Amino acid sequence: MTILISYIKKAALSSVLVLSLASCKDLLDITPPSQVSPENYFNDESHLATYTITRYESVFRTVEGTGGGGLYLDDAGTDNITNRNGNTRFLPGQWRVGTSGGSWDFSTIYQLNYFLETVLPKVEKKEIAGNEGNIKHYLGEAYLLRALTYFNKLKEFGDFPIITSVLPDDATALIEASKRSPRNEVARFILSDLDKAAELLMTNSPQGGRTRITKSLAYLLKSRVALFEATWLKYHKNTPLVPLGPNWPGAEKDYNSNYQYPSGSIDNEIGYFLDNAMTAAKEVASKHALTVNSKVIKESAADPGNLYYEMFASESLSSFDEVLLWRDFDLSLGIVQYWNHYMYYGNGYGYTRQFVDNFLMENGLPIYASGSGYQGDDFVDQVKINRDWRLKLFMRAPGEKKAFLNLSAGASPEVEPRVPVIDGTARFQEGTGYSIKKGLSYNNDMQAIVGRDVTAVVAFRAVEAYLNYIEACYEKNGNLDTDASNYWKAIRRRAGVNEDYNVTIAATNMNIEGQNDWGAYSKNTLVNPTLYNIRRERRAELMAEGLRYMDLIRWRAMDQLNGFKVEGIKVWGPMKDVYGNRLVYGGTTTNTVSAPSLSTYLRIHQISPNNQYFNGYSFTEAHYLSPIAANHFIISSPDGSNPNNSPIYQNPGWTTQAGSAPTGF
Repeated sequence: MTILISYIKKAALSSVLVLSLASCKDLLDITPPSQVSPENYFNDESHLATYTITRYESVFRTVEGTGGGGLYLDDAGTDNITNRNGNTRFLPGQWRVGTSGGSWDFSTIYQLNYFLETVLPKVEKKEIAGNEGNIKHYLGEAYLLRALTYFNKLKEFGDFPIITSVLPDDATALIEASKRSPRNEVARFILSDLDKAAELLMTNSPQGGRTRITKSLAYLLKSRVALFEATWLKYHKNTPLVPLGPNWPGAEKDYNSNYQYPSGSIDNEIGYFLDNAMTAAKEVASKHALTVNSKVIKESAADPGNLYYEMFASESLSSFDEVLLWRDFDLSLGIVQYWNHYMYYGNGYGYTRQFVDNFLMENGLPIYASGSGYQGDDFVDQVKINRDWRLKLFMRAPGEKKAFLNLSAGASPEVEPRVPVIDGTARFQEGTGYSIKKGLSYNNDMQAIVGRDVTAVVAFRAVEAYLNYIEACYEKNGNLDTDASNYWKAIRRRAGVNEDYNVTIAATNMNIEGQNDWGAYSKNTLVNPTLYNIRRERRAELMAEGLRYMDLIRWRAMDQLNGFKVEGIKVWGPMKDVYGNRLVYGGTTTNTVSAPSLSTYLRIHQISPNNQYFNGYSFTEAHYLSPIAANHFIISSPDGSNPNNSPIYQNPGWTTQAGSAPTGF
C-alpha cells in the first residue's frame, strides 16, 4: 500500500525514538536496536522533549535544503540566485515521473501521529511526570511539526491524504487512507493543528530558548500557510490546480466527485485564508520588533557592530527577538555546518543581475527612475552606492574586507578583488560575480578551516509576519490599513530606504520590472504597481532565505517564462580591461565567460555551448506541482497492477507512467 511505503507498522521504538519505517508490500518489519514499550516510555516530560527534538531535522531542513547546499541556497534555481547548473523544472520535458520513492512519503507523519495518539491519553490521565505546562508545550511541538510536515506536502503535491492516527496493517484500511483530500482542506487541517499548537506552546520553550519551537512560531507558520493557500487559490483559479477547477483530477474519483468548498465558493475560501493570515501575522508582528540596522559595514574588530548583519553571522542568536527559531551548532559535539567555508570564495553561486537591479535606491526610487542617483554597474562597487542597505550588507563588493577575527599572527584580512573571480574552479568561483554575503561570519576560523563553522542559521524571522500581513491585507481589501502601512514603513526604515512607499509606487514602470522580476507577473499578466512593490519588498527582505520559490508558485509567476536568460555582472563593460586575457569564449571546454555578442552581461548558462540551460529558462504549468511516482499507484490499487484503480490520482498534466514528461493541461 502506498501509505505503507513509509507509514504503518507496530509501535516499536528505538532508545532515541527514531522509527525505522518501510513499506507494506515491501511490508516493513521494524527491528530497532533496542525496544522500549510505550507502557514504559512517554512517562516523563523528558521523554516527550527527546522525541519531538529528533523530528526537527527532517521537518525544518535547517542545514540541507532544496537549493543544494543549505538554507541560504534554497533560492538557487530562481531569478534570485544561480550557478552554472539549473533545475529541471525550467526545462519542460526533462522533469519526468519517477519510478518509485519521492516525497509521497508518510514516515514523519507516522512518527508524529504515533506520539500524539500515545501521549494524549496519558496527559488526560495525568500519567506523565513533570511540569504540566512543559508537557503541554511538547504536545504543542508535535502539532506544529505535523502541521509543517503537511505544509511541505501541500506545497509539493497540493491535494494530499489527511491522516491523524496510526493505521492498522490492513490493506482495506490503507487503501481507504490513501484518498487525497482537496488542497484547501489540507490547508484547513494545517491551520487547525497550528491553532492547537499555539494554545499549548509557551512563549519561551522550557529548554533551548528559540532553538526550539515557541508560541510565536505557531502564529508565524499559520500566517504563512494561510497566505500561501489564499494566493494559490486566487492565482490558479479556473485551472486544474485548484479543487473544482476545469479538469481537476480529484473530481474523477468518487470520493471527491461531489466536493464543495466549506465556505461556499472559492472566493469565500480565499477570503477565509486571507483573514486567518492577517490575524495570525498580527499576533507576531505586534510582539516582535525588528532588529536594528546601524548602517555600518563592519570590517575590523574596532568598528561598531551592526546587529542586522550579525543576526545572520553570530554563533548564538538568543539575544535577537526577531529570530523565532534558529539552528545551533556545537564544535565539541561535531555538529557543524559548511556555509562559511564554501561560500567564502563564492562556490560558484551568485545573485543574478535581475535581482540586484531590483533593489531600490535609498531615496525609494527604482534605479531607472529620473533622479534616482544610480551610479551604474560598470563595476560591482558602483552598484551598491546609495542603494537599499540590504544589498549593501548582504552582497560582497570590491575593496571590502573579509573575515577579520582570529587571523594568524601578523596576517591582514583578505580584501575583495577589483573584479570578482568568475574564472575560478570549484569553490574558488564567484558565479555570477554578485557574491552572497548573508550568513558569512567575521570569524576567519569559520571560513579557513573546513568543519569548524558553528555560525547559527536563522530558520524563521518575525519580519515575515510583517510582510505576510501587508500582502494579505492588500489582497483582501485592495488597500493597506494602518497596521499594514506601519509594518511596511518599519521594514523600509530598517533597510535604509525612504519610508514613503508611495514614492516608489508612483515611479514604478511595470514593463521594466517585468524584465527582471518574475514576481511582477501572475497568470502571464503584469500585476499593478502597489501589489508588485509589496512583492518586491518581500524579495529584498527575504533574500537568500529559501522562500522565493514558494512565493513564485503561489503567485503563479512563471507562466511567462520562455527562454529567460539569467545574467550576472557587466563583464563586457570597463571590467573587461581589468580581466584581460582571463576572459575566454568561443570554445567548448575552456570558456570562462559568455560571448559579448550575447550580452554585455555575464550569462552564466551560456558560458558553455553544451549547457542544457543555454537557451534560457522556460516553464510549463504542470511544474507548479510535483508528480507522484508511478509505483505508488500500482501498490495502492486493489489488484496491485492497474494504476487506474488506485484511490490516488496524478497531479494535473502528469501521467502515471514512469519516465513520462508532463503533457500539459
